[in-house]
Amino acid sequence: MSALPRPSRATVRRRLRQLVLALAACALLGCVSMVGGAAINDSTIHRNPGRALATVTGQSWLRTSVSYQDETGVYHSPPAGLLYPVGLGEGQNVWVTYAKTNPEIVKVEGRGWSLAIIPALSVAVVSLLIAGLCLAGVNWATRPRTTDSSVTKV
Repeated sequence: MSALPRPSRATVRRRLRQLVLALAACALLGCVSMVGGAAINDSTIHRNPGRALATVTGQSWLRTSVSYQDETGVYHSPPAGLLYPVGLGEGQNVWVTYAKTNPEIVKVEGRGWSLAIIPALSVAVVSLLIAGLCLAGVNWATRPRTTDSSVTKV
């Protein structure tokens, strides 16, 4: 059984650059999805909105949970939590707008998808900075080496 040939330094460099660029593209796609998802949720709510007074039942770094009663008297506590929950605390009452067609999609009244732009831009900037540092690291680690035999002594 013969061993596979070792890839050249140029091949390794090219593949590592492609990997870094692909990961950066995925991060940017995630940023676009952050804003796009928020816009889609807002659009769903605006097509058939309902309004209710909700109570913040829990808060963690991942989500803010609320409980509210819709127009038909059914209580809802969306598992994904509340959209745009900045500045809310447990036990607080807040007016929310929800989609009557899907009461699991609920947001703080008066807040919209444009609040997702700043976090998305900050993630994009940090991702691109990290990608730039990684590309610099790949370039440094795979740079051509000079040997002492190529230097002529006088």
